[in-house]
Amino acid sequence: MFVDSHCHLDRLDLSVRNNDLQLVMDAAAAKQVSRMLCVAIELQQLPEMLQTVKQFDNVFASAGVHPLHVAEGMPEIDDLIAYAADPRVVALGETGLDYYYQQDTIAQQQESFIRHLKASTATRLPVIVHTRDAREDTLSLLRQYADSDVGGVLHCFTENWQMAREAMDLNYMISFSGIITFRNAAELREVVRQVPMENLLIETDSPYLAPVPYRGKPNEPQYVVEVAQCVADIKGLRIEEVAEITSHNFERMFNKVVATG
Repeated sequence: MFVDSHCHLDRLDLSVRNNDLQLVMDAAAAKQVSRMLCVAIELQQLPEMLQTVKQFDNVFASAGVHPLHVAEGMPEIDDLIAYAADPRVVALGETGLDYYYQQDTIAQQQESFIRHLKASTATRLPVIVHTRDAREDTLSLLRQYADSDVGGVLHCFTENWQMAREAMDLNYMISFSGIITFRNAAELREVVRQVPMENLLIETDSPYLAPVPYRGKPNEPQYVVEVAQCVADIKGLRIEEVAEITSHNFERMFNKVVATG
């Protein structure tokens, strides 16, 4: 059974699914995708997202503010802690740093990231990290503020082996998306080869970044199977092994999932 460790169900364009999210879930179930983590981008939309998540027993949520949305509202640590008390919220984020798209909010991004990391220490929930063109600052803030007993995930990883290795030393797992199936992602596939299976997760980041052969189309959780197959091909494993190991990794990192049932 597969786990999509990072998706945005509330961002899907359901017009292609007769405006019925259940059809997305049915398609995922048909591919043996048994669990999903629906990741927050804005706190203002989190209550509505949680309503969506709670329609399904196998979907969990995070609470946080994406670095590209900090200008719309900075999270307070107390608010993050309050949301973390919800039984279905199993992680904080996504947070982190993105210097590729926004240079004018760097200070806000860093402060928001620090607040998520402090809330993680207080709640014992792992942090989902987005990082782009901010390698050194991301690692620096993790070293200063992350609780290595709690850890987290560098999601949709597109960086190099050195960053992956340093993040793993801080108890952060490395999550790969459909990008690893792209023709121009040879260097990233080499990072996949080097990351130990016990430190690896798979995700779709849907509705973005659909894997080959669906590239250019809306992404859905069902396509995490294509990511798993690519990992299996790189590692010389059976896809069933990738499913089993990454599902176990998901439960180990997001251990509130097991406690919630």
